[in-house]
Amino acid sequence: MKRYLLLLTGFFWLVTAYAQMPDVSKIQVEQLSDDQVIKLIAEADRRGMTDDQLLQTLGQRGMSAAEQQKLRSRMATIRQQGTTKGNSKIDSSTSRMQTGRQLTSSDTSFFSDTLQTNLPDTSRASRVFGARLFRNTDIRFEPNLNIPTPKNYVIGTGDELLLDLTGDNEVSYRLPVSPEGTVNVNYIGLISVAGLTIEEAAGKMKQQMQSTYPQLRSGGTRLSLTLGNIRSIKVTLTGYVTRPGTYTLPSLANVFHALYASGGPSEKGTYRNIQLIRNNQVIQTIDAYDFLTKGVQPGNVRLEDGDVIHIPVFERQVEVEGLVNNPGIFEPLASETLADVLRFAGDFAPEAYKAKVKVLQITDRERSVADIYAEDYGTYVPKNGDQYIIEEVLDRYANRVEIEGAVFRPGKYALTEGLTLRQLIQRADGLKEDAFMARAYINRLKPDNTQELITVNLNELMGGNEQANHVLQREDRVMISSIFDLREEYIVSISGQVRRPGQFPYVEQMTLGNLIQMSGGLAEAANIEKVDVARRIRRNTNERDSVLSELVHVRFDNREEALRSDFVLQPFDIVSVHTSTGYQVQRQVRIEGEVQFPGEYTLLKKDETISDLIRRAGGVTEFAYLPGASLQRKASDAMVARGHSALINQDRLELAELEKEQAEIRELALENTRRGDADTSLFFSNYVGIKLDKILDGNTKYDIPLENEDVIIVPRQLRTVMVRGQVLNPNRIVYQEGKSLKYYIRQAGGFTAKAHKKKTFVQHANGSVEGSSSMGYPDVLPGSEIIVPTKPEREKLGVQAWVSMGSVVTSMAAVIVTLLR
Repeated sequence: MKRYLLLLTGFFWLVTAYAQMPDVSKIQVEQLSDDQVIKLIAEADRRGMTDDQLLQTLGQRGMSAAEQQKLRSRMATIRQQGTTKGNSKIDSSTSRMQTGRQLTSSDTSFFSDTLQTNLPDTSRASRVFGARLFRNTDIRFEPNLNIPTPKNYVIGTGDELLLDLTGDNEVSYRLPVSPEGTVNVNYIGLISVAGLTIEEAAGKMKQQMQSTYPQLRSGGTRLSLTLGNIRSIKVTLTGYVTRPGTYTLPSLANVFHALYASGGPSEKGTYRNIQLIRNNQVIQTIDAYDFLTKGVQPGNVRLEDGDVIHIPVFERQVEVEGLVNNPGIFEPLASETLADVLRFAGDFAPEAYKAKVKVLQITDRERSVADIYAEDYGTYVPKNGDQYIIEEVLDRYANRVEIEGAVFRPGKYALTEGLTLRQLIQRADGLKEDAFMARAYINRLKPDNTQELITVNLNELMGGNEQANHVLQREDRVMISSIFDLREEYIVSISGQVRRPGQFPYVEQMTLGNLIQMSGGLAEAANIEKVDVARRIRRNTNERDSVLSELVHVRFDNREEALRSDFVLQPFDIVSVHTSTGYQVQRQVRIEGEVQFPGEYTLLKKDETISDLIRRAGGVTEFAYLPGASLQRKASDAMVARGHSALINQDRLELAELEKEQAEIRELALENTRRGDADTSLFFSNYVGIKLDKILDGNTKYDIPLENEDVIIVPRQLRTVMVRGQVLNPNRIVYQEGKSLKYYIRQAGGFTAKAHKKKTFVQHANGSVEGSSSMGYPDVLPGSEIIVPTKPEREKLGVQAWVSMGSVVTSMAAVIVTLLR
């Protein structure tokens, strides 16, 4: 009973759904909104269908050819206007079907179901020759509906004729052809036109209208009859078709249009004997290979309503594999040969072995292999199931010799009868000057494919010794070395106070002056009184000692003498040009903000301090906020120049320790803030915390020496405090003297759930950082920034972890109970 109720319910649902399906044949494209057309385009695109396939599918469901053409124009217009992106501004509520009801989403789902049932099978590419044309979704194969009206076009029911009278009488008629095959002309009546061509119908109308329009006899009035909207015809495709069935096509369609709509012949269908049946008689046989191979279309006639296209099974199929331009499966006729099959396959590829084709055949009992030679290509008749394999030519040369190395034109050469080694060198335009004349080699391939080396003395060969002039054989490879290939590349190096230090190629009799000139000359800081040349030690014995190199000191009185130096270098010498004693480059610093004379200053001594620069800048103004002054430095405190006094170094080490602690706080906060997706641009990596108020009070502990490119910023009185990080409302808050850090946190909305409260720190205006401690939060000063980092995420315990913890607790409880007992 349950199964019966389920079947009954399913049947009732199907009947209801079918009753709700709209009749596509009654849809008028003019009354569809842009949104509805867009949905239809999107559904077709989602299914990978082209416009042609979409229109063919709708035509099979009953949409007329005229409405299909209108829909194509609408889709093209929408795509040009870009409305497929959802920018349509047309009110879809004004769009109604001819039946008077609103086209709803169920209608769009009907289109979706229609497209689904007619979606072509493109899951795999067929290897049958011609299938790619009829199953390609990226091309259009449709009748041209915009051509002039053919004179031999046969009028039928559903056509619309355009009748125009011009001259003495001016009138136009749109005349639909009724199911009875007649048109109704005002003041004339019914005229039967079905079965007539356009030319015949025009003559008949002219004859019957002469009584009403006598000027037609004299030529004062001219009659023109053309097609308006053409009718749809139904064509049935049977046999071995990819998608057999009945198709609705425009009346201008021909056989190839129908084949494309149905996907063409199937894997077993023939392309050589496609039959067009009309009135139960085969009126035309089409060979698609004429179009596929030559581009001509004999027999591709226009279809009529009720035509049947029948595709029988193929008579024979053969397969061509290997090095042809178009491998695949082909269908030769009984009168065609292997040469024709190769022509269908695009002929041999350039690297194909053309002298012979291997064929795998199927006999009545078993398989067999045969060879077909080139002279038999034009006579061999292919058999059903043949598989032809075109192989590659051998990867070898019949007459090749090769020469490489120290010759002017190395490469491959043709082996001629009696070619000798001396002749080959002459063909290569001779030996280079750097050729190693004592020995060359001929790498020869022996008959058993093993190799041997033949040694040749080039001095004897070029001197006329015929015993060294070997006769070359196929695949001989002559190798002539260069003297530079047989030794390490010689170089010399120069570093220090030259304009372009680096490595340079060594040449014979190269001097120190040459190398200095190659490096661009001496720099201004060069010490010409001491130039060191480190030389590689070369020993001819096996003795070992601790000496790594030999050092030679060279002294010059002036720079010109250095450029003229005739000190001869040796390969791999390393020249070092030192800096002159006491040479110093000017160092500049900049001071900005509330000082009397802000700007750039040049340091006068190595130990010039912050207080010295403030005095040179005229001191601070009355608006200066000294606790907020900061020092920006590119280099870290660990990279200070050596040579300062012990006291200064000790003070700098103390400041370095402080900066290290502050850097650790900033790094921890930065890592936590990154994990919380907060603002990571909160920190000043180049700022050094200074205390300008104590420096100006004379405390030398904080009065550190300045470095090159230091920037001191003395701000004016600051009145705000910035709160950032894990607070509900990060912003700037007016500074209130005496207020604690918690006050500013409350003004920013309080901590968030992710706030790491214990790691909250304060970055003061001078760049120094204070972190929270067990004693509480640090003090807040004008211009400070309060930064609340993100609490690290704790890894959640999984089921396995809880089970493990439970096991441990149970075990401990068992041990305790045992001990108590």
